[in-house]
Amino acid sequence: MLKLPLFVLLNALTVFYFGWASSVAIELPRDISSLDYCFPALDFQTPLLVDGLDPNNWWCDPSTEYAFVGFSYEVTACQSLAQLILEFGDIRHHFNSRYVRLYGACDRQGFYDDIIEAAWVNTLGVHALIWFGFDGTDQWIGRRDTLFATLHSNPRARFVTRGVQFGSEPLYDNVLPHAELAAQVIAAKANLSDLNIPVTVSELAYGYQERGGAQDVLNALDYINIHMLPFFDQTASIANASWPLVETDLNWFISHGNGKKMYFDENGWPSVTSPSVQPNSPLAVANVQNEHDYFALLDSKCETLKQVVDGGIGWFAHIYSDNQEPGYGIYDTQGNMKFHFQPRTHC
Repeated sequence: MLKLPLFVLLNALTVFYFGWASSVAIELPRDISSLDYCFPALDFQTPLLVDGLDPNNWWCDPSTEYAFVGFSYEVTACQSLAQLILEFGDIRHHFNSRYVRLYGACDRQGFYDDIIEAAWVNTLGVHALIWFGFDGTDQWIGRRDTLFATLHSNPRARFVTRGVQFGSEPLYDNVLPHAELAAQVIAAKANLSDLNIPVTVSELAYGYQERGGAQDVLNALDYINIHMLPFFDQTASIANASWPLVETDLNWFISHGNGKKMYFDENGWPSVTSPSVQPNSPLAVANVQNEHDYFALLDSKCETLKQVVDGGIGWFAHIYSDNQEPGYGIYDTQGNMKFHFQPRTHC
């Protein structure tokens, strides 16, 4: 079990005591029209109710989002609402996160409603995910339809869901031909247009490149979620030497992304290998020090990444806990932090 800070536990208890379904409205503590007071800025206080909120005057401008923005968070375990509230509270208040990027899938009825509630009470935005999986089935279609139904029916959904991703790595995993994937993105944008929820694909540079660039997919996206996993490069060695690998992939997206906002979403360096996590270079080193060093490298490049088109690169840490994906967590399987982690959120 994660050893959560006391303020996170107290925040969760407060939520349960007062209830997030209170019928008593509260005034926003500051002028929400102010450019520096927007969801999910770190000083923003989420109101109890969405009544009267203007969805067009709610979100922080993506051009202001760079540096560390949050965590990937795997949901295959179908976490309870109580666990989501606790861990989202830790993600927000311990690590100064603005977002969670969902990974994996939970097909429990009402699960995304729980994600919305946990994110709302902790002032977190969500990068939602239509999960294709790795088995080549068409379950993703039902997941897509279920997610879209929730986005339209839950009044808080549009105020929490920053975007919807198709993933993970549908091109690299050869789930759909790139023309069909582009068509799915376009159809999703039409479905969600009245909610102003943008749509993207969560993918490696190589996933595009091995399909001739798949420019039709890139053209269809509202923003670009980039998998940055330099450990798997054929020339990888140690994390401290990986910046040229990061730059190579980033520059490819800059050249082909038409000036769109970009995030590193599935982004990290493993601390252990496993049957599904094997390097393509005999020199690649997987240990806790290199996991730490990779995130320290990104943090040290804050000023450089800030200069990238449309306000700079916002990056996620993949992933929250080793219980979610072995070796990639900031927490180990016992709930202990593997290393100090407090990257900058601005520079």
